[in-house]
Amino acid sequence: MKPDTEPTIKIRPPKKWVPINFRELWQYHELLYFFTWRDVKIRYKQTALGFLWAIIQPLFMMVIFTLFFGNLAKIPSEGIPYPLFNFAALLPWTLFAEGLLRSTTSMVSNANIMTKVYFPRLIMPISGILSPLVDFAVAFVILLLMMAFFGFLPTIAIVLLPAFILLAVLTSLSVGLWLSALNVKYRDFQYTIPFLIQIWLFASPVVYPSSMLPEQFRLLYGLNPMAGVIEGFRWALLGTNPPEAMIMVSVGVVILLLVGGLFYFKRMEQYFADVV
Repeated sequence: MKPDTEPTIKIRPPKKWVPINFRELWQYHELLYFFTWRDVKIRYKQTALGFLWAIIQPLFMMVIFTLFFGNLAKIPSEGIPYPLFNFAALLPWTLFAEGLLRSTTSMVSNANIMTKVYFPRLIMPISGILSPLVDFAVAFVILLLMMAFFGFLPTIAIVLLPAFILLAVLTSLSVGLWLSALNVKYRDFQYTIPFLIQIWLFASPVVYPSSMLPEQFRLLYGLNPMAGVIEGFRWALLGTNPPEAMIMVSVGVVILLLVGGLFYFKRMEQYFADVV
């Protein structure tokens, strides 16, 4: 009689340019929840102010931008009080920037887990872009209070607001997939991301409206995906001029970046455990 033996499971590295196994990804959704919630708890562990930090950063940036760009530089805000105009842009921007920063460093910060246990590596950058949604939800309450204070009611376009929040998350993920894979091999990227975010901030319509640009350049400006996200977010909440063409260009850029990032990430996945 043959002795009982445990089944043998062989884990082989995926072939290059294989499609994403979304079914396997869903099987590990509880692990995705664990990574996301862990990042949230670590962010606020042993902090005196707790979730108030989600409000402090965009609120202080709004005050500074209002003082220098709204009051001193007299930048137009399309008939909207400049603090509200600016804060409505800072919310999707902060969601994007925090997600990009966390997803870029997710592979290296989880190196001890990645080298010991198998799970879809895609979970780590995804969890990095999901955890800032908690901060976004807290700060969004302040935005609603500001709208009530200034007497602004949402238009019917608010039904599209979740689409622009999703677009901000996908923008963060699409760029984060490229940078997280590159950061495993070249650690320089984790130091250049804060600098890149600062430049990207002023290249996006956060402190100024895109209507300041000549009309013939606005479609080109949509190649910056955050331009479509921010202007669409303002339009859905505050009823600014609808930038349909710019949004369509930004959506197309995000789709291209996301598809390319997914394939590049899967191609490099087989080297992560060895390099990290």
